Amino acid sequence: MAKIKHNNFLDTVDRVITEAKEAGIVHLRAEDSKFTGRHLKVNGVVCRHFGNTGYLGLEQDNRIKMAAMQAISRYGTQFPLSKTYISHPLYEELEEKLELLFKNPVIVTKNSTLGHMAVIPTVVRDEDAVILDHQVHWSVQNAAQLLKVRGIPVQLVRHNNLEMLETLIQKLSSKVSKIWYMADGVYSMFGDYAPVKELIELSKKYPQLHLYFDDVHGMSWRGENGMGYVMSQFDTLPEHVLVFGTLSKTFGASGSVLVCSNNKLYHKIKNFGGPLTFSAQLEPSAVGAAIASAKIHLSGEIYSLQEALKYRINYFNHRLAKTKLPLIAQNSSPVFYIGTGLPATGYFLVQQLMQKGFYVNLGLFPAVPVKNTGIRITISKNNDLEDIDALADLLVTHFGVALGATHNSLTRIGKAFRINFKDTRPFATNKQKVVLQEFESIEDVAYHYWFKTLDSINMLDYKGMLFLEESFKRLKDPKHQWRFKYVVITDDFDHPVLVTFLTESLWKNDMLAPASVSKELEKQREADPDLQTSRVLSLGCLFTEGNHLYLNEAHPQVELALTQLLEYIENLAHQWKVSMTVLRDFELNYNWSKSIQSQGYIPIDMPESCVLQNLQDKVEQEYSQYLSKRSQKHFKKDIEPFMHLVKSNVVKRVSSKNIKTYYDLYLQVKDRNYGLNTFTYPLEAFEAMRTHPNWEFILLKAVDDNRLLGVMFCYKNYSGTYVPSLIGMDYRYLADFQTYRQLLYQTIIRARKLNMKQVDFGMSANFEKRKLGAAVIPKQAFVQTDDNFLLEHIEMMRASN
Repeated sequence: MAKIKHNNFLDTVDRVITEAKEAGIVHLRAEDSKFTGRHLKVNGVVCRHFGNTGYLGLEQDNRIKMAAMQAISRYGTQFPLSKTYISHPLYEELEEKLELLFKNPVIVTKNSTLGHMAVIPTVVRDEDAVILDHQVHWSVQNAAQLLKVRGIPVQLVRHNNLEMLETLIQKLSSKVSKIWYMADGVYSMFGDYAPVKELIELSKKYPQLHLYFDDVHGMSWRGENGMGYVMSQFDTLPEHVLVFGTLSKTFGASGSVLVCSNNKLYHKIKNFGGPLTFSAQLEPSAVGAAIASAKIHLSGEIYSLQEALKYRINYFNHRLAKTKLPLIAQNSSPVFYIGTGLPATGYFLVQQLMQKGFYVNLGLFPAVPVKNTGIRITISKNNDLEDIDALADLLVTHFGVALGATHNSLTRIGKAFRINFKDTRPFATNKQKVVLQEFESIEDVAYHYWFKTLDSINMLDYKGMLFLEESFKRLKDPKHQWRFKYVVITDDFDHPVLVTFLTESLWKNDMLAPASVSKELEKQREADPDLQTSRVLSLGCLFTEGNHLYLNEAHPQVELALTQLLEYIENLAHQWKVSMTVLRDFELNYNWSKSIQSQGYIPIDMPESCVLQNLQDKVEQEYSQYLSKRSQKHFKKDIEPFMHLVKSNVVKRVSSKNIKTYYDLYLQVKDRNYGLNTFTYPLEAFEAMRTHPNWEFILLKAVDDNRLLGVMFCYKNYSGTYVPSLIGMDYRYLADFQTYRQLLYQTIIRARKLNMKQVDFGMSANFEKRKLGAAVIPKQAFVQTDDNFLLEHIEMMRASN
């Protein structure tokens, strides 16, 4: 089969960030003539600053600023040489003070991103493996990607999931030398901590385990001498633990620092660590500022600064405890995350706060799962108590308004974060004048609802839905059974405003990944068939294509109906405990894209769909005459010369023996097609086809000896759509008879004879279908997951292939 177009994770991120930029949430500019740390001017409004990660306010300390200026005056703006050759005169003093601070050897790097790129490829050997907490900072993940070209396994585990980590350690232990687990000390979004002490105990159980922490958000405000959260968890830094701290953020200067107690490893990194060797060193101003900050850290003053921040953190915690605001991680860090769940609620609340003079950050995809959007508030020593009081009061006032304006609730937010937030109010849409009805079977749906809405699309007529239920509801293997839900939303006059159906089934996580990723996973599935599979709630089902959602666009309550459907789907996903929800088969620039995204979904590209349209107008002459000149050349070269070698006939109600033969040909195709990697359909589905009145089979045979070359499994929707759903081919004869192209052509001829309006060719092999006159239609889906683990894991595999 020909290749298909796959989604690119970065394209999805680009769409989400672009929307946030248009909403005035990100890519803003500070307009201040000078900074005090307490305020920030944005869009002409002077805001109290609750987005600062300089938690101790040292970036505004006059001693540090003066030290930076003096260093520039004495040494200039930069010292443009690699530190491997010669260090700046101030470096020795800085390193001495940092070693006193951390009580261990240190290596200063330009910043944490370059630092990780220097250290990780140096300390991780070819015989090692790496496990990443999937919420570890991007700079660590990016540096770890460099290892894949050396064949080093790099895998993800769910956030702070020690059970999953231990299982993976056990799998890797016999195959590799060292296993490096990489995590943040304090996570920048929710403000939660790495379970450092538990990880140390795990490393005692598995001596291969080495730990690598990025503790840039734990620095200065925690630990002896401000050495950070991770270092505060040790009496002595073990040799199998590496810790990255920062000289920026809370430290108030610039640069980053690696702490390493293993002398052999320390010298190896210092001698050759990529950017350490080939990049310029810190500017004199940064080194001078870092020295001044280190002096403060080594004095008793650091503890008074820590206490001042701690008081503010406790004060804000105390204020929040008196509210019903959904604080996601309750701890002692200066990072607070108020969950909004829906992006729409987050956008609304941030906009309201900024208009009232309070700057906060919005946590949004990909930093957090899209339905875990929330307000990220950072407390610093620059925030006065009256600022904190005012923010708490404003949050209480506007949070409820944001929920109502965006049809959200505390209950809904709690489900998104798996926390029980009690809400006395029902969902915002429950009291509205539209009625949602749900059904278990198409037989329970009033025929007039279905006939007026979805009956004419693809296989979605009544008989087609009955076939799907018969084929997939009661399979012998319960794991592969499908669950169905039909949803009809009507107005007061019983007119349908919205009609759709959903299925819950087992999917391969790599279904839309490049073929190279699926090939690799299929090798691994030989030993573990359930590897990288998930229960998915989907609009429509894997057997059907086209628009699975009917919306009466002209109806005044259409937006209300869509919002209620999305809330229903969200509840159903929780009830059925699925890992992912997929709303699929929408055309690009779909009218309701923003509404769907605002309810916690991210857009992803789907493989393009191919439809041969207006077939009823192409009946008076040879079909090739309707093709473009270029396609006519293809027809004369690749199809016409082989037509005399083959013959076709259409059969219906075939025997069990014959359907098994056709099924074996289908398996030949399925086993070679990784471009759209689904589970193999069971023989039971084909058994249901063979006696179904709407299914027929186009057989392609050799003229000379009647050999069966291939079969097209076709569904007749008598409203005018012909659907060649599946194909089977004997690959021994593929090249000699051009079987695939001949079957495509015979499908068109058959659809013309049946007076069909169009042929839905589906996905894959777009190039071949386009040459026969099919229109290629870009498609997109909207995806919602409990976390980003599934998306990031597949993206990581894509990057390594």
